[in-house]
Amino acid sequence: MRLNELEIYLNQLLDVNHIQDYCPNGLQVEGRSEVRKLVSGVTASFDFLQAAVAAGADAVLVHHGYFWRGENQCLTGRKRRRIALLIENDISLFAYHLPLDVHLELGNNAQLGHRLGLIETGRFGEQSIAAQGTLPQAMTLKDFGKSIGQLLSRSPLMIGDEKKLVHRIAWCTGAAQNYFDEAIQLGVDAFITGEISEQNVHAARESGVAFIAAGHHATERYGVQALGEHLAQEFGIATQFIDLDNPV
Repeated sequence: MRLNELEIYLNQLLDVNHIQDYCPNGLQVEGRSEVRKLVSGVTASFDFLQAAVAAGADAVLVHHGYFWRGENQCLTGRKRRRIALLIENDISLFAYHLPLDVHLELGNNAQLGHRLGLIETGRFGEQSIAAQGTLPQAMTLKDFGKSIGQLLSRSPLMIGDEKKLVHRIAWCTGAAQNYFDEAIQLGVDAFITGEISEQNVHAARESGVAFIAAGHHATERYGVQALGEHLAQEFGIATQFIDLDNPV
């Protein structure tokens, strides 16, 4: 598939022109003009890029790319090593941040909810990024935590009464702990995100709404996988997801 055709398709599919973000979304580094193999991952770290080179990637697709608002724009240190590796190997870098969180089918929140068996009933938060819904059947917070742990292969940090029944759930992958107060106002029983801040502990204890921190990386593995699989089905290009462990 031609690189420019892939860029146009992805930008339209993820509606990048209508989503405000604090990094550029789309093609961040241009490589060879033909894409036969696409390697996807959560973050374009140096280790990930090395693995993509070894896998024979023509292009890589990630959720966390480069050129974040407010960061040093100079191509030095880690940034220089990463971009040099891409350029030396003629590999393109596609990165989609909030557009990949928001998408109603392929997005991180849609995919996490689907894998947890949650029935989505609506969205909330800035640009409707966060989701709310229900479990098919109420279960204890302890059992719900176990199901999350089985899916993500890591035990989540939970603040709340493990014996409490939970049914209404709100969730937002990554670092979305600032949406907890809004989730409380929605009347949910539990809120899932990737990270937790000190004040979230007190809010959970005082509100009775459970806070579940399941890992930034762990909760954001599924959107980019789903997007890669979609491209493989639509265009027949070879795709591979590479998951590098991250404890956060």
